[in-house]
Formats: sequence, structure tokens, C-alpha cells
Amino acid sequence: MKFKTLAVVATVLAALAAPVSAQIKEHTFKVGIGLSDDHPQAQAVRHFAEKLAAKSGGKMTAKLFANGTLGNDVSMTSALRGGTLEMTVPDSSTLMSLIKPFGAINLPLTFNNEPEADAVLDGPFGQKLLAMLPDKGLVGLGFWENGFRHVTNSRRPINKADDLAGLKLRVIQSPLFLDTFSALGANATPMPFTELYTAMEQGAVDGQENPPATILASKFFEVQKHLVLSRHMYSAWVLLMSKKAWDGMSPQEQKIVQEAAREATLFERKTIRAFSETALGELKKAGMQITELPAAEQVKLRAKLQPVLAKYGREFGEDTTSELMGELAKARGTPAK
Repeated sequence: MKFKTLAVVATVLAALAAPVSAQIKEHTFKVGIGLSDDHPQAQAVRHFAEKLAAKSGGKMTAKLFANGTLGNDVSMTSALRGGTLEMTVPDSSTLMSLIKPFGAINLPLTFNNEPEADAVLDGPFGQKLLAMLPDKGLVGLGFWENGFRHVTNSRRPINKADDLAGLKLRVIQSPLFLDTFSALGANATPMPFTELYTAMEQGAVDGQENPPATILASKFFEVQKHLVLSRHMYSAWVLLMSKKAWDGMSPQEQKIVQEAAREATLFERKTIRAFSETALGELKKAGMQITELPAAEQVKLRAKLQPVLAKYGREFGEDTTSELMGELAKARGTPAK
């Protein structure tokens, strides 16, 4: 009996002393994105892959598929839910059709700066949204920054709010985006991102709206002349994993994925903010004419969007909107209204 006990103890100690990699299975995750291979989002996916491999002794890896080779945000998110793709990083608005409160992130003219967004998305509000995903076959590993969105077009400079009227602008395939630009007088045209460059090149649409990093990395300056710093909306991505892939991992493997995702999230935000700082200068060098809406015109923009804010405040849920504004007030150090 004594020898049997010693043998059991020895086995347990050996298991505890075994390298971490010996306790981890082989996993390869395909990560599809719609953006280019050199975009900060792609760089962050590669950073995630490096951290994943380092933490798992090389057993767990992630392979990037950029440029929409695996589909657009909508189709790739659907593939995750069906278990045919492991990971993607769609705009948060893509999830609005599954979970309405996700749309609150994109409420126009809500965030003032990036630290506010970080505080809200990393805090209770953002974590509550991520906790809703598993019921839809998805696991949220963090919010990545896309940034403040601006309008570009090939027809004319935008110097005032009324100048947006009549422009045919591509928007994300989301009712909120459609209603936002319709309220501003534009002809809002929903279209997958992967089709956008060609549509602008051929004149099917006059322009689009995206943060500077995407405008530069996607070479929109080749087919767009004018950029207005409208800051009409803050945009975030969600690092998503298929719940089927998640459930196929042990708790230890899941922890490794979570740790790698958190490090990649911090890396992504730092990288895209640095990239965005230089992007406007590069776009100007490339020949784009950049204008900025005066404060008085921003006020007019907000007035035009009041019906949209009211409509979607109700649609996303008054509790959701109230919670968002409460978290924003905390981030700003001001009492909630």
C-alpha cells in the first residue's frame, strides 16, 4: 500500500512538473478580416498569434486571412456561429442584428475621445455586451479600436453640415448607419467593405466614411479627393471566436487565449492610434484635400441627428442607453444627466 501511495504521489508531482506545452493540445485558428494585410488590425492579429504561440509552447497558433479572402464581416460572423471559421474581428455594428444593444457603441456624436471609449468598453458596460455573445454562438475576447469616423468623397469639399446633402455615400450594412446619413441628407448606400474601392473607382458611389487608418491603408486616396474631419461616430471592432472552437478547448487553453487576446487588444489600440496620428499627413501628401467642420457646424450636425439618437436610444433599450451615458459620465468625472 505504501508503495502504491508513493507511486500515485510521484505521478501527480510529475504531472505538475510537466511543461505547460505538454498539457496543451494542438489548435490552429483561422482569423479572417476584411482589411488589408498591412492595416493595424492585421498587425494586431499577428501579435495575437505570436503571444498565443509563446504562451502555449507553440501548440496553439492563429493564421491571418486578410483582404476579405474569407468573406465580409457579416458572412464571417455567420461562419463563426456555424463553426466553420474560428475567429474574425468585425465592426461592432455587425452584431447589432443579433444583439441590439451592441448598436449603442455607434450612437452618433457620443464619445469625445479615445480614453472615454476605453473606459466604457473595458468597464461594466462593455463586459455586459460581451456576456451576451455566447447565446449567439460567439465568444467576445475584447474590443479593438477602429476610431472616429470621417467622410470622404470625390465630388466636393465639405465645409458645413449641409454640404453632405445629395452625396451618395457607402455605409456599413446597418440601419443605424443608414438612418444617420439619411438624416444628414446623403443618399446612404449599404455595401460590403470588400466592394467599396471598386464602387468608388467606378463612380457607383461618391464616397464613404471610415477612420483615417482605414482610408490610408485601403488607398482610398487614389479614388477620393476630399476628406472632412466630421468625427460623426466612434467605431470599435470586436475580437470574436466561434463558441464551438471555444468549447473545444480546456480551461487552461481558454485562459491562454484570453491572455493573448488582452495583450493583443492593448497592442492594437496603441498601434492604430500611432498610425492614425500620421495618417492624415500621409493622406494630405497623397493629394487629399482635408477640411474640418467648425464648431457651429458640428452643432448643426447634432441637431440634424437628434431624431436618430432618440429613435435608436429607444430601440437599443432605454436601460442600455442610460447605462452607457452613466459610464461616460464616470469616465468624464461629471454627474450623469
